[in-house]
Amino acid sequence: MRHTSLFCLLARCGLFAACLLSISNAQAQWATVDWTIAETLLAIDAPVSSVAQQSDYRAWVGEPRIPDNVSDMGLRTQPNLELLAQVPPEQTLISPMFAGLTPRLEKIAPVTLFSLYSPGTDTWQEMQTLTRQLGELTERQPQAEQLIEETQALMATLRESRPLSQSEIAPLLMVQFMDARHVRVFGENSLYNAVLEQLDLSNAWDQATNAWGFALVGIETLARYPEATLVIIDPLPAGAEEKLAKSGLWQQLPSVRHDRIVRLPPVWSFGALPSAQRFARKLTTALEAAPSVSHQGNE
Repeated sequence: MRHTSLFCLLARCGLFAACLLSISNAQAQWATVDWTIAETLLAIDAPVSSVAQQSDYRAWVGEPRIPDNVSDMGLRTQPNLELLAQVPPEQTLISPMFAGLTPRLEKIAPVTLFSLYSPGTDTWQEMQTLTRQLGELTERQPQAEQLIEETQALMATLRESRPLSQSEIAPLLMVQFMDARHVRVFGENSLYNAVLEQLDLSNAWDQATNAWGFALVGIETLARYPEATLVIIDPLPAGAEEKLAKSGLWQQLPSVRHDRIVRLPPVWSFGALPSAQRFARKLTTALEAAPSVSHQGNE
């Protein structure tokens, strides 16, 4: 009887330990100050406990939506460590831009760094690599592969179903306004350019870009590309639209005079596959609705 009781006790203890381990794994949560990591975690259905600066995420990234139960740890560059410590995550995930936060964040939970937009790398391949890395870390490998396959299939569908060929669509200048006189123009090494390549569309910008894939220029520089269609990605800075309406310089740009402008809702310019999907859909829809973007419409 004693042996039987001992065996039952050990069995119960083993079952209890297994339950604790199961609960622990089920409750493993991930926190991040980086929106690119955040959108990818959400897209692969990884459990997220905290994301920084959520109001600005909604303005600049938009989708995937952050669930209501995910806490906001404050500014990306100055996270609220007290709030983060209330429910410590399994790990806090960062990108090189936030590497300086590592010593502080490590006091709460282990920190892991993931890179994207590395100089000299293929941006499209790097986005897929990041997706797989996050899938492996969070044990969401099937979801990560599904996201990659869905993105590839979407690009193929949008490319092949487009009514106009590449030669029939004017080259695109993709910009985001910093203020009423300056824009970021996106080229090599940018998410926007990577999507254009997948959609077999031409990027008009042929000048150098920084590691993030953009050049900061005055709006007068856009006049050098008179045949291009201007793709403006929101959000615009406060008051910029009113100032542009009164700007003679802006009104004289060939793209503006000939109404070769396409305006898109916010798409995170430094994002990964979720942003790539969103940009591809929004751009394709906007181009199909604007006949002036074709070369024929420019004549």
